[in-house]
Amino acid sequence: MNKDLDDPRLTAVGLLAEAYTGLMSRLAAQYEEHRLSQVEFEVLMRLARSPGNQLRMTDLAGQTTLSTSGVTRVVDRMERTGLVRREACPSDRRSSYAVITEDGMQRLAEVLPGHLELLQKWYVGVLPEDRFAGMLDSLRAIRDAVNPNAAAGSAETAPPA
Repeated sequence: MNKDLDDPRLTAVGLLAEAYTGLMSRLAAQYEEHRLSQVEFEVLMRLARSPGNQLRMTDLAGQTTLSTSGVTRVVDRMERTGLVRREACPSDRRSSYAVITEDGMQRLAEVLPGHLELLQKWYVGVLPEDRFAGMLDSLRAIRDAVNPNAAAGSAETAPPA
């Protein structure tokens, strides 16, 4: 047998994928209960947590699992249901912003209490507090290395007020 198959790096990536898949399956019913897909919830969260409750469409793509055309399709669908709206970028006519609406904020407020309970039960609560903090640091370091544009436009990268 090839000794590389026992490499702990393969185990780490496999465990990450399995944990993500398992967690998303635990959350799926709750999204459905609130008439949202996983990606729609992610878009609402990203917008609500960003300065001005908005992100450029390209920044939104960088922060999600979607391509720029995928973000366009999702935002189009969410705009039809009144959860987000588009606004032109005043400094660049080629760009536009996705902005969460009051209806979007209301839907998010309905989802969040149950979502946080599930995260506590299946994610945060399975780790001692000190290991959770270390995991956040590790995930940010990995994210910044493999997807340096993921925080573009977010509160995480916004200049201090």
